[in-house]
Amino acid sequence: MKKLFLLTFITFSLIACKTDKTKTTIDTVNQAIKQDSIIVTKVAEFTGQQVTGVTVSDSGRVFVNFPRWRPTVKHSVTEVIGQQSIAYPNQKWNSWTTDAKITDSVFVAVQSVVASKNQLFVVDTRNPFFKGVLSSPKLFVFNLDNNSLQKVYTLTDAVFFKDSYINDVRIDRENNMAYFTDSGHAGLLVLNLESGLFKRVLTDHSSTTSETDHLTINGTQWKNTVHSDGIALNPLDNKLYYHALTGYTLYAIPTTLLINGSDEAIEAGVETIAKTAAPDGMIFDKYANLYYADLENNAIIKRTPDGQTTTVVEGDLVRWADTFSIFNNELYYTNSRINEITGPIATMTFQVNKIALEE
Repeated sequence: MKKLFLLTFITFSLIACKTDKTKTTIDTVNQAIKQDSIIVTKVAEFTGQQVTGVTVSDSGRVFVNFPRWRPTVKHSVTEVIGQQSIAYPNQKWNSWTTDAKITDSVFVAVQSVVASKNQLFVVDTRNPFFKGVLSSPKLFVFNLDNNSLQKVYTLTDAVFFKDSYINDVRIDRENNMAYFTDSGHAGLLVLNLESGLFKRVLTDHSSTTSETDHLTINGTQWKNTVHSDGIALNPLDNKLYYHALTGYTLYAIPTTLLINGSDEAIEAGVETIAKTAAPDGMIFDKYANLYYADLENNAIIKRTPDGQTTTVVEGDLVRWADTFSIFNNELYYTNSRINEITGPIATMTFQVNKIALEE
């Protein structure tokens, strides 16, 4: 591990509002630590609430999500505003409990949030605790101008399985499409945002299937099998890149094939891009540099368009970098610490951090 030097430390004494359950205390914010030449700034920290997803809107609003992997989840989606994390779009949407009715106006088990063009896309797996899909997974779309529900896309029975875990989504504005990974039952999903029609592709294909049943982190095996997980749209070559979490191969496929190709053409069109570290989420910047985690080495990697890789940051400030977002040339990432959890998490802390990217 690289030696850490504390540059500045700003602690906010926060008092949770006892009368407004929509608000959650963020323990510390704006803590900057220098790791060699990289300054890592803590955006938010949550105690006992395992954050996985983060996204930053075009106007700089920060949204996070907390998957329902345990009964103690307070909120599924929140917006980080200053020193507080506030239930989004309101407390009612975040009020579901295991004995409650499932409706189209409540979050059950959110795995991903993605902001795009003043809309917030929320992926609800409807698979709490990984015990199986309770009802059809949803993609909720909120208008960020007024925080109202704009659209609900419901997955049809033909595109998911009982053990599906719809993990992440990327929005293709050029083609008005959305693409999803299924990390529970290997495969990709394609959604026409105009018609609302879904199709499923590459089910149990070698490119979407896990390559191993464990990762080794800090000398300890994390035993799990996680299929197609990380997903990213390349802005320059119009290809969708994807990766199994427990795997070491990066794949891509042209979006035109995903949209218009037959199953046979899609399978034939899969490209093996590179051997990589085992990642979780992935993201491209505007220059087509790909950023992803090296989970086994507590690092974040940058891969340039010509295939060169460098380590952006590594060490104790990267603890299972789950999801990424880019705003104002800063890379936001979550520390979800998935491999470290062996029991209750009430005293564990989970961060959203950010680092400046090279111009």
